[in-house]
Amino acid sequence: MKRNFLLSIMLLLFSTFAAAQINLNLGSDSPMRKMQMAEIAISNFYVDDVDEQKVVEDAIRGMLKGLDPHSTYTDAKETKAMNEPLQGDFEGIGVQFNIIDDTLVVIQTVVNGPSEKMGIVSGDRIVMVDDTLIAGVKMNRTDIMKRLRGKKGTKVKLGIVRRDVKGILNFIVTRAKIPVHTLNAAYMIRPGIGYARLESFGMKTHEELMEAVEKLKQQGMQRLILDLQDNGGGFLEAAVRIANEFLQDNDMIVYTEGRRVSRQSYKARGNGRLKDIPVYVLVNELSASAAEIVSGAIMDNDRGTIIGRRTFGKGLVQRPFELADGSMIRLTVAHYYIPSGRCIQKPYKKGDKVDYDMDLENRLKHGELTNPDSIHFADSLKFYTVRKHRPVYGGGGVMPDYFVPLDTTKFTSFHRKLMAKNLIMDAFLKYVDNNRKTLKKNYKTFDAFKENYELPVSLTDQIIAEAKKQKIEPKNADELDKTVAYMRHQLKSLVARDLWDMTEYFRIWNEQSDIVQKAIEVIEADMKK
Repeated sequence: MKRNFLLSIMLLLFSTFAAAQINLNLGSDSPMRKMQMAEIAISNFYVDDVDEQKVVEDAIRGMLKGLDPHSTYTDAKETKAMNEPLQGDFEGIGVQFNIIDDTLVVIQTVVNGPSEKMGIVSGDRIVMVDDTLIAGVKMNRTDIMKRLRGKKGTKVKLGIVRRDVKGILNFIVTRAKIPVHTLNAAYMIRPGIGYARLESFGMKTHEELMEAVEKLKQQGMQRLILDLQDNGGGFLEAAVRIANEFLQDNDMIVYTEGRRVSRQSYKARGNGRLKDIPVYVLVNELSASAAEIVSGAIMDNDRGTIIGRRTFGKGLVQRPFELADGSMIRLTVAHYYIPSGRCIQKPYKKGDKVDYDMDLENRLKHGELTNPDSIHFADSLKFYTVRKHRPVYGGGGVMPDYFVPLDTTKFTSFHRKLMAKNLIMDAFLKYVDNNRKTLKKNYKTFDAFKENYELPVSLTDQIIAEAKKQKIEPKNADELDKTVAYMRHQLKSLVARDLWDMTEYFRIWNEQSDIVQKAIEVIEADMKK
């Protein structure tokens, strides 16, 4: 007992001495020293074992949480996953796949990619990777991708099951650089009217867009629809390079300025290849950041027409701070301002990300997505375009020249429930997997498919029946009819994507897109002037 008592006293004295040493060594009571002291105290004296890495990461996230909604911390894995889509390529085997009944099914192989070169085809089921079973074992998508990806030049052994072939086929695939495209689609949507859709702004987006536009010019393009709907942004440099293609020499594109960041202006150089092509930019409530820079530069310079709905409203510039372990802090260091001088960052309260994230839902509740009259800007936010001096407003995204309401009658509550339960995608994937060979045989070209293909009624009936089993039902017959009509168009678009690519998907999808159809209407009216 006496020995335990003395030991306790010694430990107490040691702890007190150690704490004193911390105070002695750190000295200052500055916030930075306080953070260091807290971390040292926790790692050395907390009653249980602690993960120091997690303690520090949680502290960083906690600090950033009290700032604006776009200052963030990502660990090394998250940083790599976030940057990869914008880098222009990654290293892997070159397949697009889906998981059907707990099995990886190849949807497409990348043209001239390593898998295509080895003879892997759409519909193949990859069941083994380097002697590890990945089928029927509930392996998640992330773990599967880890096994398929790897450094360029390394080899991976794939065990494949193919329809009408007995046994497992073995392939040795050498991993390579696989391009990541940010241009979703480019085609002539009407005679004289080109269409290009950008998913994001990556390192190779400008190159992809200009290559596509040159092809459209050769097909007789006189006007261009640039679709930035659902485009969440990306690299500032990519946005500047694309805006430069449309603007005159010395036109302002965007400028940035912050408390510790002096003003930096980005102006057109006068060497744009699309300066004389009338441009119509499509935006919606999910168009953000770099997409708002491009649409804002075109609008404020009176260079083109903006069509759709008010954009997201992200006018904050993040600077990446790369940490030694591959993690990253993206810290807001400035605001960006489009040519009229307006900042389009929507309002936010520091530390209240929940309210910020509810903004789009609140827009729907308040009727803004369906009625432009519900949108009000204070006079203090009024600015004027550069050439025609038209009034425009800051403080909350780019308001288009032509407002196109969200048609809530098409995208019904019943349809949203079907999507949430993944019933539509599950049925689609199984349908295409079972019928891919027949579909390709019957429709040699996309034009033949678009003109003649009719989705089997049995497919939508199957989805509705499965929904009923899960107690998901429409409110009435009218909602059912609208849901089925919308779903049939959606499914035909998805089948086209599976058999061909994203361009073919949008060639069908856009025929019922209210924003795209409004753009065509505006262009055709302009062509008559």
